[in-house]
Amino acid sequence: MELEFYQLTNAGNRAENQDRMISKILPGCAVFVVADGLGGHQAGEKASEYFCLGILKFLDKYQPLLLMEPAEKVMKCWVDEAVSFMQEMFANDPYAQNAHTTCAMLYLDHKQAVTVHCGDSRIYRVNQQRVLWRTRDHSMTQQLVDDGVISEREMGLHPDQNQLTRSINIQKLHSVDVHSYPSLGMDEVFILCSDGFWEYIKESELIKLANNKVDREELKKFAKLVIFRAAGNSDNVTVQLVRRKMED
Repeated sequence: MELEFYQLTNAGNRAENQDRMISKILPGCAVFVVADGLGGHQAGEKASEYFCLGILKFLDKYQPLLLMEPAEKVMKCWVDEAVSFMQEMFANDPYAQNAHTTCAMLYLDHKQAVTVHCGDSRIYRVNQQRVLWRTRDHSMTQQLVDDGVISEREMGLHPDQNQLTRSINIQKLHSVDVHSYPSLGMDEVFILCSDGFWEYIKESELIKLANNKVDREELKKFAKLVIFRAAGNSDNVTVQLVRRKMED
């Protein structure tokens, strides 16, 4: 399974970019992560960076286990060890306790697609007809949608949008959600993104991203569009797009 992959990140209207993204494409599998850091004094920036570094650090240890053991067990152990690495990297940093990050992680091989998420960074699975599904946010606004108080479209503009119910932190207070699905189809894409991207993107535009002609320049146009729509209040914007390479 050969993949086409495009990614970008932009500070938006913020002074700093606390988003981080990583990708690793190997002969038999691939891993992608978007992490959105939360916390002042560069604490959020460090949290997202250290977490991503931890995921890569233990890739060789956990990837073989995914061929033999249940994905949920393996992924939760992988994330736990990445958070322990965060603890080591923060060392005696006085801001470490208030440093948090979200996580949207996708593992792909020939047989399965495994999603791992915590917070409100998202993974979408999309084809050229519709959005098949997205990960469910750990946030106050997601609860409002689930309760029928607001609509899906209203989430990004709601005043409580940034109120998370789960995040990744060195105290390990919250767990991640892990789900396994069939691997990537020929007419599908996975989109991983931070809230700065999805808050201002329309479902019809997500569907356009499933077109096999979309490349990094097209992705950049969508990123510029969401920053424009934020009207001077754009959060950091990070997005990754993964699809199977078209066969000759």
